[in-house]
Amino acid sequence: MSVIDEVKQRIDIVDVVGQYTKLTKSGRNFRAACPFHQEKTPSFFVFPERQSWHCFGACSTGGDVLSFVMKREGIEFGEALRLMADRAGVVIPSRIEADGKKEARDRICEANEAAARHFHDLLMRDPAGEKAREYLKGRGLNDESIASFQLGYARESWDDLKSHLRERGFTEAELLEAGLLSVSENGRVYDRWRHRIMFPIKDERGRTTGFGARVLEASTDGPKYINTAQTPVFDKSGTLYGLNLAASEIRRLDQTVIVEGYMDVIAAHQYGFRNVIASMGTAITDKQVGTLKRLSRNLVLALDSDSAGVEAMLRCVEHENTLESEIRVVILPEGKDPDDVIKSDSASWAALVKDARPVVDYTFDTVGSGMDLTKVSQRSKARDRLYPVVNSITDVVRRAHYLQKLARMLGVSDSSLEAAMRKRGNTPGKQEAKTPATGTRAADNLFKSAAEEYCLTLLLRCPELRATGKDLEPEFFQNSENREIFVAWRDDPDGSLDSVRKMVDTAIHDHLAQVATKNIQTNGIEKKYADCVLRLREEFLRNLERKREALLTGEADSAVELARSKEVSAELKRVFQMKARREQGLRS
Repeated sequence: MSVIDEVKQRIDIVDVVGQYTKLTKSGRNFRAACPFHQEKTPSFFVFPERQSWHCFGACSTGGDVLSFVMKREGIEFGEALRLMADRAGVVIPSRIEADGKKEARDRICEANEAAARHFHDLLMRDPAGEKAREYLKGRGLNDESIASFQLGYARESWDDLKSHLRERGFTEAELLEAGLLSVSENGRVYDRWRHRIMFPIKDERGRTTGFGARVLEASTDGPKYINTAQTPVFDKSGTLYGLNLAASEIRRLDQTVIVEGYMDVIAAHQYGFRNVIASMGTAITDKQVGTLKRLSRNLVLALDSDSAGVEAMLRCVEHENTLESEIRVVILPEGKDPDDVIKSDSASWAALVKDARPVVDYTFDTVGSGMDLTKVSQRSKARDRLYPVVNSITDVVRRAHYLQKLARMLGVSDSSLEAAMRKRGNTPGKQEAKTPATGTRAADNLFKSAAEEYCLTLLLRCPELRATGKDLEPEFFQNSENREIFVAWRDDPDGSLDSVRKMVDTAIHDHLAQVATKNIQTNGIEKKYADCVLRLREEFLRNLERKREALLTGEADSAVELARSKEVSAELKRVFQMKARREQGLRS
């Protein structure tokens, strides 16, 4: 038995979930108000027999005990496993914990935290920080905000930080790896930041991973902001400023507001809007969306109204598929950023967020406003710009809605629009309505799934499945460790075993090796993979249907659940039809 299985076996999911929310008996299961979003009617259920959970409300997701802890605490798989191992009294083998890279990452975070304390102390107490203090006060920040975000000041010195941290036991090599020091062409090592306001950047757990540094004088050469370079703990594309302070409020409100700058975030929090974070740059990345998806699927963009901000919002249409939800856009007054709006009229800011428009509608408005649609040539340009956006939407209902909207905009029927684009080679992919995410299956062994593992074996061993495997849903994998492996394989550009191994936690390495080295027959790989995906989909739907049937005997809203059960039954029928067609094709 693996360490992961042993932890799951010794932990009762009812006990774990019961520490976070009050559970009420509902037949053979337990019911509660969902701990991940606000709701009036409890829609969160725990299933002791399968050691699983599911939210039938806004979250529409579920999984095992580890996935619950990951989502509730906002932590990664390895951290959730270790937390539950401590609770269960399971000793994780030293070969898993003895991770030299983890030790190095921890050391970088310690150096960053020591630097943050030094910068903050200089800002608050050192005479050299007076100009920085005046600047922040002039921007309307109070002492509480400055302390909460641990803002600081870097002296106008080449070695102040280096000397301070060397005295505290950090080596020059460690400080270079942390990105706190730089090296000149002649080999001189010096402080990376001088005479700048320092913004510590922390991860969701509150560990300092890097810094943003702002100039104090507009005449200073170079960029206004300089961030920490890429390090083992800092990845700008995956970092969200202020998330450590905003996570709990994001969960409570079930909404994330994304702004562009540090000052926007701090001002929002100071005025009571504590579900606001910044994207560390104009563009929103898939990594950031993936992180936020665990907290809330409701994203609102409030980027600056300059051309870069507008372009970033247009690119965010593709993230809706990852999020499996609609992204909305705040329309800011011309020439204003969130900081300006919030400080001048906080009620106006609240109204702007409330009235945020769907990003696809915003895209239609933006493209259409720059064209004269009375001219045929301009309508053709609008079609070429907007059809790919519509075609990329995977939700069939929303895609149909925007296809009709585009057709009306162009003065044609949606069927003729589809036909014309098909002739031009823009055939829309066959999209299926996504079933609500879940993670439940009934099996003889709660902690194993031969189908899940076989599917992973095929993906890891057969590079020719790389393109096809992109369509597989993570929710088809009930076990957290299998889901982690699949997501790592899906998100990695290479998808090889070595690449996936680097992306997953060390606690999964043994399981990954076991899955990747299973013997498989290499003939007819595409057929085997298609059959496996069909089987996983069938398992997924069957177990979702069984759950809903169990709820109908309890205290659930039977009318709502019955309607949803019919949707699942219809999807199951489609799966059976697909299986029948495949079997008939084989016989013929």
